[in-house]
Amino acid sequence: MTAPSTTPPDTTTAADRPSSPTGPPPSDVAVSVRDVYKVFGRRPVEAIRRLEQGASRDDVKVLGTAAVIDASFDVRRGEIFVVMGLSGSGKSTLIRMLNGLWKPTSGHVLVGGTDLAATDAKQLRALRRRSVSMVFQHFALLPHRTVLDNAAYPLEIQGVAKAERREKARRALDLVGLGGWEDSLPSQLSGGMRQRVGLARALAADTDVLLMDEAFSALDPLIRREMQEQLLDLQQRLGKTIVFITHDLNEAMHLGDRIAVMRDGRIVQIGTAEQILSDPANDYVAQFVADVDRTRVLTASSVMVRPAVVVPVSGGPRQASRAMREAQVSAAYVVDRQRVLHGIVRDDDAVAALRAGKETIGDLVHDGVAPVSPDTPLAEIFAPAAESSLPVPVTDADGRLVGVVPRVTLLEAMVPADQPRTGEIDLGTAPDAVASTEGGAA
Repeated sequence: MTAPSTTPPDTTTAADRPSSPTGPPPSDVAVSVRDVYKVFGRRPVEAIRRLEQGASRDDVKVLGTAAVIDASFDVRRGEIFVVMGLSGSGKSTLIRMLNGLWKPTSGHVLVGGTDLAATDAKQLRALRRRSVSMVFQHFALLPHRTVLDNAAYPLEIQGVAKAERREKARRALDLVGLGGWEDSLPSQLSGGMRQRVGLARALAADTDVLLMDEAFSALDPLIRREMQEQLLDLQQRLGKTIVFITHDLNEAMHLGDRIAVMRDGRIVQIGTAEQILSDPANDYVAQFVADVDRTRVLTASSVMVRPAVVVPVSGGPRQASRAMREAQVSAAYVVDRQRVLHGIVRDDDAVAALRAGKETIGDLVHDGVAPVSPDTPLAEIFAPAAESSLPVPVTDADGRLVGVVPRVTLLEAMVPADQPRTGEIDLGTAPDAVASTEGGAA
């Protein structure tokens, strides 16, 4: 993929940026980066001044190398926050500031409320042992120590007694699927297994924050995918705060609760995979995501629309047939007063029941097409959509109808982001999706 040559502005939104450059972060924030610059060279202060005035990285290269420019974001507790960018974008410099290896030239990096820029060497070592663990690209295992002792090494540095640290390391190895390999040496393991040892070592330290710098990029594709799945499984069980660095867009989309896209030292967009794919901040991001398989990233909630007709299960055939006639559709979704989906009723059944003098539609309800959840990937909706002439219903965890996905909307979802789709609804602001017809809405 060839990146565009123009330098984009910083397009992160106000919601992505911390509200104050110096105040303490909110209690649900584990890592806070505020107005951070990292400039290497002889005249960094002058370089920063010019960058603040809108100069590009190239404009200030005679003053210094601007590796990170005006980075601001919060990482919430328990989320996987992915920093993604091509080589030279500044992502590796950024993570080195998150673990205190480098201090920012300007700005603040707070981990657990502690400003790394204001800590001395002793405080920084203590914070690393207590709060931050690293998983490296090339494993960084001690070759003459066993798997168990490698996993226990950070606890040894912390001064934990031998029996306790080995027990914690053994539990961490079990978590990553290496139970039974405790007495092996790293040279006896495959690349994927060695990376699991590195992950176990970070988990054994039981720190609040886990930093992963291109952790899976040295692995073969199949093993890499296995490690990604294992990380997601561990995250679901352990709820760690993870900052994951990668140059791989598909990896970022697969792993990240939120993604920060970097280019030329700047963060150009922060958002979920769906937000970045559906609403790229600029041409650079749009080109970056152009080749992504949208059907595996976008979900039902991002493309669903309001159902054309919804009728109450307690209503009559006259109400149902009138609603379908006015909307010019051949079927309606049937819900109860809690908006739980019961199925569908077809127009010919409603008309036949009306002629027969029936008063309710309860015995006319069919199962219809099986519903999907809001987080179902579009790739999994094509099959049920193809098997039915009706839009696929979307229901929440309680079975309540929250929207539908017509086949045409599935096709529209494949249109590039610079050609906007129509008919999408915002679940937070959309009016009641149940049609008010004769007899009242459900």
